[in-house]
Amino acid sequence: MEYQICNRCVMDTSDSQIRFDEQGICNHCRRFDEITLPYWKQCTKEVLDGLVYKIKQESRNKEFDVIIGLSGGVDSSYLLHYIKKEYDLRILAVHVDAGWNSSIATQNIQALVDKLDIKLHTITIDLDEMRDLQVAFLRSGVVNCDVPQDHAFFASLYQYATKHQIRYVLNGANYATESVFPFSWAHFALDSIQLKDIHHKFGKRPLKQYPIVSFFDYYFYYPFIKKMHVLSPLNYIPYNKQKALQELGLEYGWQGYGDKHCESVWTKFFQTYFLPTKFGYDKRRPHFSSLILSGEMQREQAIEQLKESPYKGDFDKDLSEILNHLQLSEQDWQEIMQSPIKSYRDYANNEKIYQFKKKFLDKIIS
Repeated sequence: MEYQICNRCVMDTSDSQIRFDEQGICNHCRRFDEITLPYWKQCTKEVLDGLVYKIKQESRNKEFDVIIGLSGGVDSSYLLHYIKKEYDLRILAVHVDAGWNSSIATQNIQALVDKLDIKLHTITIDLDEMRDLQVAFLRSGVVNCDVPQDHAFFASLYQYATKHQIRYVLNGANYATESVFPFSWAHFALDSIQLKDIHHKFGKRPLKQYPIVSFFDYYFYYPFIKKMHVLSPLNYIPYNKQKALQELGLEYGWQGYGDKHCESVWTKFFQTYFLPTKFGYDKRRPHFSSLILSGEMQREQAIEQLKESPYKGDFDKDLSEILNHLQLSEQDWQEIMQSPIKSYRDYANNEKIYQFKKKFLDKIIS
């Protein structure tokens, strides 16, 4: 495909599925205008007030109203701060430690829960199993090698919520910073069929303790049997990332990490070096594009920042830390970087089941 960049945001032909109209505007922008924005406009503070009232009524005889997964990043941190300050909900905060926490993330989490007087439970993923699964994904050649972390986070949170009979899960997902997502760059992190297949082909040890959420769990067991609701409150308020950073800094001495999701040592390396170098994907593009569409960033500013390398730091030192953690040699790493790129379709996946589910639900709704 001949190189082209959107005239409105900064998504370009590094997304193999991108399409442009006669004005040079991409499908991500059109999707935002036609689908995301109309729905987002319905998400008002008054609607959130009603949801919170309902949550308090339904949970009044329980120990907790809601559960919040706390990574230490800006979105989940601000969510915790806002929900406690604005509504004084009884919150159970859960942090899932997959072995890659930066020291700043740990400090941020502790500062928040201490000052807000919120109970924190930390779930630690078995290090050997996590390492084995992450190396399996790296050897598989698929793009999204952050799946082992992401899957463990969601699975652990949902399982813990069910264990404590908490029906409302709040997360920091938001349209202001995450409305643009190129699906060609990744596959659904909760595809347990793919996770198991890649591990079967490249893993070396059984996953006995690693938390897994199946297709049935995610689409039927949690929402229909356990009646779990997953809500994104930041979509109901005028959420601004820069203002959130300032507020968190003043209230808790909260420290930023630079780019989005870089509170994890691995995710930072994965997004700023591994993805751009092996696949040519710069995660700043969808992030900046989201900020442009939400009015928080100017396109010219994004273009200037994209001229800078996404990776910042001491590469030799960072790579050595990654390899030591994963117990890989430099030769192992070179083999991973030079191995053929694979599609998620090269491995077993839940796509056919998902399409069947979608058609089935569409028939019921219609």
